[in-house]
Amino acid sequence: MLKNLRSKLIWLAIMVSGFVLINVGELTGVINAFIENALVTVGINIILAVGLNLIIGFSGQFSLGHAGFMAIGAYATAIVTQNMATPLGFYLAMALGMVIAIVAALIVGIPTLRLRGDYLAIATMGAAEIIRVVINNLKITNGPAGMFNIPPLASWPTVYVLMCVTTVVIVNFIHSRAGRAVMAIRDDDIAAESIGINPTKWKLAAFVLGAATAAIGGSLHASYLQTIAPGDFGIMNSISLLIIVVLGGVGSMTGTFVAAIVLGIIDTALQNFGTLRMVIYALALILLMVFKPSGLLGHYELSFGRKRRARKEAASS
Repeated sequence: MLKNLRSKLIWLAIMVSGFVLINVGELTGVINAFIENALVTVGINIILAVGLNLIIGFSGQFSLGHAGFMAIGAYATAIVTQNMATPLGFYLAMALGMVIAIVAALIVGIPTLRLRGDYLAIATMGAAEIIRVVINNLKITNGPAGMFNIPPLASWPTVYVLMCVTTVVIVNFIHSRAGRAVMAIRDDDIAAESIGINPTKWKLAAFVLGAATAAIGGSLHASYLQTIAPGDFGIMNSISLLIIVVLGGVGSMTGTFVAAIVLGIIDTALQNFGTLRMVIYALALILLMVFKPSGLLGHYELSFGRKRRARKEAASS
């Protein structure tokens, strides 16, 4: 118990230190508006990618529907905050987006999560496209024109805190009894079912939690950028998040953080290259996947508790 508390305090200290460093950087002028925008983008991508990694890496479901749930959160925030432009309105909008995303995930997940592999990917991609088309044809969402002048109620501290909270929630889920059940199903669903684990129930739980985090990411995206359109939430958006998960290492939350930061740095560094930027960006991804096909970290997770045990074992031997 004491060891777990010590490890949690170390992680808390890291999160607080990160917040203080960014704040000091802003106050001293080291972090300008351009870098802040890049940091916010990385933070939102981390929120989205850790939820997708839970679905793909830990529950073994190949989903391409993340952009659809992100769109739900974004449009819920845009509609509510334009009528209630206060911090309370923003958080109520985020909660509403999460509820709608959860309901949508249940509607999509119950019939589709019995599928596997490519079939599941196609089904979730189709579900995301249905969500996008519905948004594209509703008057309340302003149709294909999108929504503009969304109140800027999400700042970098909001993104940073929610990034930490969502990560902690998902990591605790993974290390809980539910998480162990999800991973058992991923490894062998027949064996898991034989010992009393309900595969559909736990796959659905992971899918719903991932959808809820996607809605949070979408809410922050809408409020920070202040402009959204249905085209922002197409299949390429889901693939971009999938790239972060695969590049970092499927089944590694630490890898997701590293990949999101690395891709954010590459994208920011190539801003001055114009259209050539995407060619260089794609080439960098190809080289990384050729020389590191399992991702930057594979299945590795940074764990202070494990490192401490390893040092004790080495000292005793």
